[in-house]
Parts: sequence; structure tokens; C-alpha cells
Amino acid sequence: MTEEKLLIDVRFKTRVQRSSRILEVAEAFGIGLDDKEFVVFDNLEFTIRQGDVIYITGQSGSGKSILLREIKRQMAERGKKVVDLDAIALEDKPLIDQIGKDTNDAIRLLSIAGINDAYLFARSPSELSDGQRYRFRLAKAIEQKADVWVADEFMAVLDRTAAKVISYSVQKTARRAGATLAVATTHRDMIADLGPDLYVEKRYREKLLVERIEEAGKLLAERSVSREELNELILKGL
Repeated sequence: MTEEKLLIDVRFKTRVQRSSRILEVAEAFGIGLDDKEFVVFDNLEFTIRQGDVIYITGQSGSGKSILLREIKRQMAERGKKVVDLDAIALEDKPLIDQIGKDTNDAIRLLSIAGINDAYLFARSPSELSDGQRYRFRLAKAIEQKADVWVADEFMAVLDRTAAKVISYSVQKTARRAGATLAVATTHRDMIADLGPDLYVEKRYREKLLVERIEEAGKLLAERSVSREELNELILKGL
């Protein structure tokens, strides 16, 4: 199993524009106007194994998307083929006509992603449910032979029941394809459905938790425990 050691160091310089009104406010309220350095990630080191499911969560504005972008950039620089699931273009024509080398290959790819009903093959993405459309994106990612799949604001706009069902399907498909899956989301209710191998919880400034959960994916894949039991085990471990 290949491993990639990543170093994430992200910091920004902040500078207040000193207009006449800013100076008046600073003088009136005793606000300092010194330039400052805002540290998002301070030389964070962690290892990603090929096939890992990475669950990045935390408060809004804490730096989840920045971390996901850094993972995407660094993995691409190391020769990995990276695909953003939300950026995969979908054409307005039947699924069977926009994937695969031929009909058999198209059916194979769609089936791996969980689209097994023949009547869906003749439908366009606009005629699918949110879940079916996401599965089609997975099929397209498999076709591209991408090593790493990323998704920001993962399942943010779906109702939570649908989000959990699709999350389970996404991680199962990624593991079957041998792809690394990295998602960022403010929601923590998909832990058991994704069964992450690497859990990252980012809060403001230096507050950060990185936890490798060795058995989560295995337990989920083997159905040794229910998703509810796995959720409890993971949260206890954290």
C-alpha cells in the first residue's frame, strides 16, 4: 500500500488599511492596527495511504476547504490523478451515451457506482434524483481512473437521511475502485456511513484533531457492526 506524507503549512498576512475613519476608530476604542500573521495550519504532518477515506470536519470558516485544497494540490504534484466529484461535467443526454468505450463498458461502470436499473441508462442527469446523479459522478470518476476523489461541502444541501445513504454508497464505491476519498463538511453525522480511515477535526486557529482509525473501514466493509454501533465506537475513540 503506497503512502504519501503531507506537510500542510498555511498562513496569511493581514493588514488593516489605515483610512482616516479607521484611525479615528482605533484612537477612540484603543484598537491596535499592527500587521498580523494568521496561521491556519502550522506545519501539520500526516500520512495518507492509497485507498484511505478522509473525513475533514469542523466549524464553518475554520479552514476545512483550505486543507482539502492542499491535499488536492500536493497529491496532484506527486503524480496522482485527482478529480473533484462536484466539478465533473454532466451532459444533457442519456447516461449510457456519455460514459464508457462501448455499451458493455458503460453498463459495467454504471453498475460499479450503484446504478443497476436499466431504465436509468436511458435517462439524462436532469431526470435523476440527487443520489442517482451523484452515483453517476462516481462512475465518471472511475472511468477517469482517478487516484484521489475530493468533495467540498460534502452532502451539505441534501436532507440528512439522503446524505447518509449516499455517503455510504460513495465510500463503498471508492474502496471498490481503490481510490482515496477526501471530503470536507461541517456535518459529523456521516462518520459511520463513511467509515473514515483518517478523521480530521479543524477548529479555529491551532485547535486541530487528527486521528487514524485503523479498523473503521474494515468493520464497515465486512458489516461486522451496524453503522450505529460503528458511529458510537468512532466517537468514543475520538
